[in-house]
Amino acid sequence: MRTIRIGAGAGFSGDRIEPAVEVAERGGVQYLVFECLAERTIALAQQAKMKDAALGYDLLLADRMRAVLGTCHSKGIKIITNMGAANPVAAAEKTAAVACALELRGLKVAAVTGDDVLDTVRAGGYLLDDTGETVASLGNRLVSADAYLGAAPIVEALAAGAVHNGPGRRSFDVSGCPDP
Repeated sequence: MRTIRIGAGAGFSGDRIEPAVEVAERGGVQYLVFECLAERTIALAQQAKMKDAALGYDLLLADRMRAVLGTCHSKGIKIITNMGAANPVAAAEKTAAVACALELRGLKVAAVTGDDVLDTVRAGGYLLDDTGETVASLGNRLVSADAYLGAAPIVEALAAGAVHNGPGRRSFDVSGCPDP
């Protein structure tokens, strides 16, 4: 039996960054998890993305990554997070940019997508409770609808070294950073 150590880097979107740094530096972990998403958080992220398509991820993402990426890279710690919120691809791109700025070559970043089912729910003729009204009748008052994908896409990305370009996933190889 193989034993792995998983450390918590955050338990909510506004959590402190310093404990994550300590866990990465001294926790002897193979995985560092930043759990930063809840229904309210993703709705706020969707609203931010509606205003600017380049946004929609956790506002502390870059700060968290700047704080732990170097240590995690040097120790072989894999980071798992849902800080991508409404825009996991932009979050992965931002993480890759931080890694490039830190001159961390060979790092691989993956984004798991496919959980946003808002368009499907709006178009599907789904009914609201017992009212007989459709979800579509909510119009723009419905900000977010997301499905839980389970752990399989994350496991696939980790098994592939965080690179998986299958349906619903994008990856970024930081080896391709421009020279500083």
